[in-house]
Amino acid sequence: MPRAIWSGSISFGLVNVPVRMYSAIEEHKLHFRLIHEKDDSPIGYQKICKQEMEPVPDREIVKAFEYEKGEYVFLTAEDFQAAEVEGYKAIDITDFVPYADIDPIYFAKTYYLGPSEAAERVYTLLVRAMDRSGLAAIAKFVMRDRQHLGCLRVRDGVITLEQLYFADEIRPVDEIWGRAAKVDKRELAMADQLIASFAGDFEPEKYEDTYRDALCAIIEAKRKGKQVHRPPAVEQEGPPDIMAALRASLEASRGDGKRARPGPNGNGKADLETLSKSELDERAKRAKIAGRSRMSKQELVQALEAV
Repeated sequence: MPRAIWSGSISFGLVNVPVRMYSAIEEHKLHFRLIHEKDDSPIGYQKICKQEMEPVPDREIVKAFEYEKGEYVFLTAEDFQAAEVEGYKAIDITDFVPYADIDPIYFAKTYYLGPSEAAERVYTLLVRAMDRSGLAAIAKFVMRDRQHLGCLRVRDGVITLEQLYFADEIRPVDEIWGRAAKVDKRELAMADQLIASFAGDFEPEKYEDTYRDALCAIIEAKRKGKQVHRPPAVEQEGPPDIMAALRASLEASRGDGKRARPGPNGNGKADLETLSKSELDERAKRAKIAGRSRMSKQELVQALEAV
């Protein structure tokens, strides 16, 4: 059983569901330590005052906010407690929305919310009600000295909390790229075919961390005294011939046994039946079909046929 990292309650209206928060992710990272090569001793770190160049004990270290350059405002634990608004131990639901309407760019981190002791019945009630609605809840909560935006949804019978970024934390795209280049219609049509040839349902278990596996193999080889050499560098190629690259990619995908699906403009029943549920959801969203988040795949096909 994982250790709870936060406890409080889910709150909406006059309903309170006591919960405990757990990390939903267990990353399989390789952890490396810094070692003194001469004697295998671990490298340690000290908190150093940059002005005196001397170690500083924890009792002399405080949190401060740099209000202006060189002007600091010191904050104590009591100051942070004073900022804790009413309900700071609650995940306060404000809205219920279709989960598909939330742009994935807002997702930051995932947690599981399990029931606290003696809260199993009210927790189960909320799980079933949310599952029946087909909607996700938008909420605010305070954790680790800051307020967060969150999305609650039901996954495998458990309430999952997705920590979201606030809208003003998302960088505008015009800072990255402001003008689209012209593309040839034939290139676009061939690109559509190539995408369709790779289309399918998301199967997370088929994706593996091959870089980590390669590092593990190198670690095992070096442990046995073997030498490891880096492969020769691949020479960087110039700009590709787009049409030639698309044509070769299509031929390769068909050679791998992939079946090209209908293009994105197909709207007949046969075309719709070949699409995944996520693709049907996206088309239903563009067609502004009401209640799409609660529809089965077959219901989405029927609704799209009627448009």
